[in-house]
Amino acid sequence: MERHFEKELEKLKGKINLLFSLVTKSLESSIEAVMKNSEPHAKAVYEYEHSINSLELEIDNGVVDLLALRQPVASDLRLILAILKINNDLERIGDHAVNIAESAQGLIETPEQEPLLKVPQMADHAMAMLRDANQSFNELNALLAQKVLERDDIIDTMNRELLAEVAQLIKEDQSTIEGNLQLARISRNLERVADLTTNIAEEVIFYLQARVVKHHAEEGNQK
Repeated sequence: MERHFEKELEKLKGKINLLFSLVTKSLESSIEAVMKNSEPHAKAVYEYEHSINSLELEIDNGVVDLLALRQPVASDLRLILAILKINNDLERIGDHAVNIAESAQGLIETPEQEPLLKVPQMADHAMAMLRDANQSFNELNALLAQKVLERDDIIDTMNRELLAEVAQLIKEDQSTIEGNLQLARISRNLERVADLTTNIAEEVIFYLQARVVKHHAEEGNQK
């Protein structure tokens, strides 16, 4: 029974890594759709969505089956709970990638090409955070997870600055409203990706150190 439990737990970890990979590719494609005005990259995101949703459900069911095998010791239970929450956060990141792809298509359809403002820098940070969160999970690296938490503030600041800039651009020229609102939506979705990635890093720290870390908890920021 013990060996079977450990084997199934390893399978779950492998599936979470596969989900990390799918979500990362989906987010990359959504960002490429924005940067390159690429309809094929946007459509690729929708294809990833089906695989992501199916795997998320498979992992959920795997957690239930694993808990039915036996009552796990504290460290195993923390890992299982972390996997369950990371699974949900990754699926939600996939949803935000879909939103970004939809906005990319909206930008393609606008008559004028809007400047991307801080979107490229935000995208770089969001992708780096997601990769670091994945690496921290694989390598059981709490220090790297902590660095993910710290990077969240950077994207929060850039999102606020971009929204202010968009408001000013629309005020100056209302003909740009459609494209600029799509940029604002992309910015907001990237900010949410960063929030969810921060949640993942918090779960890694919870598993490794048995302590709850809530970034921005003092500000009442719910993620």
